[in-house]
Amino acid sequence: MTVADEGVLTQEVFEDLARHAIRAEESLRLEFVNGKMGVKAVPDGDHGRIIEWLTRQCMQADPGRWLYAEQGLRIETYRKGNARPDGALARSGAFVGQGEWASPDGVLMVVEVTSYDEDTDRRDRIEKPRAYAGTGIPVYLLIDRDTCEVKVHSQPDGVRYEQVVTVPYGKTVELPDPVGIELDTEPLKNWVR
Repeated sequence: MTVADEGVLTQEVFEDLARHAIRAEESLRLEFVNGKMGVKAVPDGDHGRIIEWLTRQCMQADPGRWLYAEQGLRIETYRKGNARPDGALARSGAFVGQGEWASPDGVLMVVEVTSYDEDTDRRDRIEKPRAYAGTGIPVYLLIDRDTCEVKVHSQPDGVRYEQVVTVPYGKTVELPDPVGIELDTEPLKNWVR
């Protein structure tokens, strides 16, 4: 049984804790995925460069879209979860007036870039794909710096993504509709340890 099931940590309590945490420590980012509160790792310089590079790719493909870095999203069934993906691709202005934790409606793709921490495997490779698929976000892009691979998850069925395409850095991968971008992953080789 999770803390949320016991009634100790509700959505509202989590959001209040997250607001206080960031005021106390600017580098502290909390998430609430699968009924568990977790801490999101602080990005390093290469992580930031990957998001910058991907933002440019998305803008070149469609200038009316923006890759919102660190936008908090309400995720999971009945929105009883909160995640702060490294990037959320949506139309420009999609989150205006929604506050820190926005609706995922209109999000075309979420992006996670793995961090070099012990929670990456569980968080980015297992829990978040399930949560994003359960929310119906069409594409989940995982840029995995540990394995030097890109994983494109698509076709959410409400529980999981039915299609996962994995390519090593250096190959070209298609980000399917509604994203519709062909992504050359060669530059990613420059931003791994």
